[in-house]
Amino acid sequence: MHQLKEAVLALVVGLILGLIFARLKLPVPAPPTLAGVMGIVGIFLGYVLAVRMGWLR
Repeated sequence: MHQLKEAVLALVVGLILGLIFARLKLPVPAPPTLAGVMGIVGIFLGYVLAVRMGWLR
């Protein structure tokens, strides 16, 4: 349950920051496309998989 709360909080903070960046007309410090975001998710999932497989000690 803690991880879900953390994920929801991160989403809310991200949405607020996105609104602030848009209001200030600043470039978003994240990939501007879904493919870019999915690439970041893939990197994270690959890291988690490597940890679970015991590749990091």
